Order: sequence, then C-alpha cells, then structure tokens
Amino acid sequence: LQENPPKFLFATYRSMSDELKKLSEENSTVKLIKMDVTDYASYPGVVQQVEDVVGTDGLNLLINNAGYLPPNRDLKSVTPEDMRAAYEINCIAPLFLAKAMLPLLQTAAKASGESPMSVNKAAIIQMSTAVGSIAENSGGNNYAYRCSKSALNQSMKTLSIDLKDTGILIMAMHPGWVLTEMGGPNAQITTETCCSTMIKTLDQLAEKDYATFLRYNNTPIAW
Repeated sequence: LQENPPKFLFATYRSMSDELKKLSEENSTVKLIKMDVTDYASYPGVVQQVEDVVGTDGLNLLINNAGYLPPNRDLKSVTPEDMRAAYEINCIAPLFLAKAMLPLLQTAAKASGESPMSVNKAAIIQMSTAVGSIAENSGGNNYAYRCSKSALNQSMKTLSIDLKDTGILIMAMHPGWVLTEMGGPNAQITTETCCSTMIKTLDQLAEKDYATFLRYNNTPIAW
C-alpha cells in the first residue's frame, strides 16, 4: 500500500461530510458511494458501481469498517433492541457485504496468479475490536458491542475456512481506541496514528496472518 498506492479508493457513506467531499474533490482516485450497510437490497448496485470502475482487474482489498456502539452499555440499561441493532451492523452486514463483493475479490486473486497472499492480491479485513475478545474481557459492560464483535470474529473465522482455497487473505483487525465520534474524547490515539500504523500492518500481512485477530500495530489479540 505504501510502495504501491491503490489505483482507486472507494469510500462509502450514509450522509456526506464536508471533509469527505473535500477529500474526493482533491483526489481523483477516491470514489464515493452512498450506502447503508443494513440496506441489503442495495448491495448489487454498490457492487456494480465498484465493478464499473475496476473492470476486469477486480477488487483487491475490502475493509468492512462500519460499526455501531449502542449508548446503553451496562446491564441496567441495555435492551434487546440494542443487541439486535449492534448484531445487525457489526456482524451480519460485514458478512453479507463480503459475500456480495466476493466475485470481484476472486477476480483480483485470480489475476495475481500464484503470488503469495497479501492485501495487494486480494483481502477481506473485518474491522473488529479488542472489546470483542472473550479472553481479554476484564471490564464487563458494553454487552451489545462486545457480543456483536465476538460474533463478527466467529463469522470471519468461518469465512476463512470456507474460502481457504481462493487465495483471498481474510482476518480481523482491532483499530485501537481512536479519537472519533464513536471513540469519544477519552480515546487513546488519533485517526492519523491509527491509519498510518494500520497501513504499515496491512502492508506486512501474509499467509501467516490468515484468519488471525490482530491489533492495528500488528500485535495478536487472544480470542
């Protein structure tokens, strides 16, 4: 990614921000696609928009980054609706978007022939969280978020088994506790630190990282 920047970068959004609009206007490689990950009926159209741009080269890298952290986090306040909403966005949507994009990813993998696994060949990165780790859960709370991300990890692992012969690299990554709207003001790292470090980690991913659960700084997380 660093030595061989992507020819195109697709960014999806539910509502346009000034920052995203500016980014696309200043960078012709950035292609914007409006979508809601829970609108499954829209997936064929989204895939078609990507295919119209990449053509027979296929899609090399899919990062499923959309996530939802319900406001009701403790045992007293969490609701069944919180659990369902988190599971919908954090587990179901990433699986089915990966399924929808699979033909384009397979095209890219085949085009690379016998080259080793990497994000430059074809990869599905499911953006998870250390909070989804059962082994590292020492703080409690965050029921909906924890459970939905644990389910995402199981989904990623299952997907990796079903697609093991495709040449597509599949793994889960924790982006860190980032200073974003969802991460809040007490988060530990900036978006710049997160992204620059994560790009280095993505660059280093290989077959040894297949079906693993890693932090953005390339350190392992216990399941």
